Amino acid sequence: MNAITFLGNSTMIPSHCILRAFSRISPSKYIRDTAFRSYPSRFSSCNNQYRNADSDRIIKLRNVVPFCTDRQSSVTAQVVSEARSLSASTTCANDTTLDQIYTKNGLNVKPLVVERLKGHEKDEEVVNGDDKSVNRDGFEGVKSNDLEEEAWRLLRDSVVTYCDSPVGTVAAKDPTDTMPSNYDQVFIRDFVPSALAFLLKGESEIVRNFLLHTLQLQSWEKTVDCYSPGQGLMPASFKVRTLPLEEDKFEEVLDPDFGEAAIGRVAPVDSGLWWIILLRAYGKITGDYSLQERIDVQTGIKMIANLCLADGFDMFPTLLVTDGSCMIDRRMGIHGHPLEIQALFYSALRSSREMITVNDSSKNIIKTISNRLSALSFHIRENYWVDKNKINEIYRYKTEEYSMDATNKFNIYPEQVSPWLMDWVPESPDSGFLIGNLQPAHMDFRFFTLGNLWSIISSLGTPKHNQAILNLIEEKWDDLVGHMPLKICYPALESSEWHIITGSDPKNTPWSYHNGGSWPTLLWQFTLACIKMDRPELAEKAVTMAEKRLQADRWPEYYDTRDGKFIGKQSRLYQTWTIAGFLTSKQLLQNPEIASSLFWEEDLELLESCVCVLTKSGRKKCSRAAAKSQILI
Repeated sequence: MNAITFLGNSTMIPSHCILRAFSRISPSKYIRDTAFRSYPSRFSSCNNQYRNADSDRIIKLRNVVPFCTDRQSSVTAQVVSEARSLSASTTCANDTTLDQIYTKNGLNVKPLVVERLKGHEKDEEVVNGDDKSVNRDGFEGVKSNDLEEEAWRLLRDSVVTYCDSPVGTVAAKDPTDTMPSNYDQVFIRDFVPSALAFLLKGESEIVRNFLLHTLQLQSWEKTVDCYSPGQGLMPASFKVRTLPLEEDKFEEVLDPDFGEAAIGRVAPVDSGLWWIILLRAYGKITGDYSLQERIDVQTGIKMIANLCLADGFDMFPTLLVTDGSCMIDRRMGIHGHPLEIQALFYSALRSSREMITVNDSSKNIIKTISNRLSALSFHIRENYWVDKNKINEIYRYKTEEYSMDATNKFNIYPEQVSPWLMDWVPESPDSGFLIGNLQPAHMDFRFFTLGNLWSIISSLGTPKHNQAILNLIEEKWDDLVGHMPLKICYPALESSEWHIITGSDPKNTPWSYHNGGSWPTLLWQFTLACIKMDRPELAEKAVTMAEKRLQADRWPEYYDTRDGKFIGKQSRLYQTWTIAGFLTSKQLLQNPEIASSLFWEEDLELLESCVCVLTKSGRKKCSRAAAKSQILI
């Protein structure tokens, strides 16, 4: 995978193209534009300088990019995937009739094969040459109230265009915010609820464009302190920047952030996982599977899978990550094997196994994915699940067991079972949850909502576990929902724990932001989990509660305090995934049958298979047989 190159031939010749050749970045040449001063490694030096008459700035542009002024009829879509020492860029000129062209290694590539009809024929679009009707009014019989109409207006206002085509939504668009920081960028994880809202509304163009553009960014060269991460990493976000050219022309450039500009410089592990999950959802909802069958998309899936499945020193099938590598993107003590990453990893692997085309070249990776899925599901179900009885068992653990038959396999000390947990866990054996993290001598007993919800959605947990998680949320409604659904984690880190674990983070103070804050965007995932487990009344209760406040509070990013009563002290207003999460929840509740396209049922084939049978070594002893009765319930 590190050296595969797919070559494509264009079916057209641009009638008027200006080709600009850019060399690799030179240490002695930097961009003088202040807008790009923070990202010098991203922009290659240029042989020509273009002067902006308004600000007298000198811009040095990057890479090899053609821009054309005439619309072309068609282009064969192929992608060039190379080793990470090569970089790609995507640009376009400011012309409403322009079809964007990608150039990499001297080849013209046009990944977006969506042709919109001219004139006022906005209800039809042609996708890959096939006429396809699109219902722009959503599902029949559904009438939006004022709240939903405002939400849709705000969501559409947040749309970002690139070369006159929609490519995503900004993280937040507060008209009173004069310093948006990176909230004016398109984040992969943040766009997922927006994408689902548009797909459920019958509007697929923006999602298709987003998937293909972010795929192009995957092949960028990523460097932090002279080191490049593994090939296949997806960016955390991107921004459309405008660069002036000669005369009155300018070009638009996609400027990605792979974590080198993020707080803490952490790579976004979850971005690639979310991208694969969204790709599957696009095919399931639209019925357009041609996108995932494209050679460039197939390559992108395999690159992400290979990056996640790479061999390492770990003894467990879970994915090892640093702190801050997912939605909780600040120091919160989740380094190791956090549940959120494992649930998304499991979902992405199941999606990949569905979408990868089966042939001689893909047999090995499909086999590897299946083996990892089997091991991962067993490991999580066996070691992450806790209820009252399991906690009592851990409380009585013997330690320092040196044996292949040890009960306390991770050498967990009973003193880790905190008093709050003993008081909080329900008495009923029908309630429980998956813990937040597991490593040698460490169990994080906090309840992380997103990880538990995705364990339900992906069937990472057993059917009994899935029901028990929803039972726990219902029993602990005041703690996990309160005045605004839903807590990102419970309980908050306080006192010395907050000082030590967060490093005294002023944004993650107790019961704020990621440290026990309430995040309305979790509504859509909660709704999806409830519909899957035939508990829609729980989701309706949560959505009804959110409806009473979100509009009046101007759609905040998160809420503070133990019961979520106050808008977060640093919460952005008009947060897009708050808006999109609400709209997606409403659409799922109005049309629950469509939810089946977004979740996974139990896969008995995965449960029956085990990698242990592939070895004859006497040192391997499979514990699956003894636990199979628990797995299959």
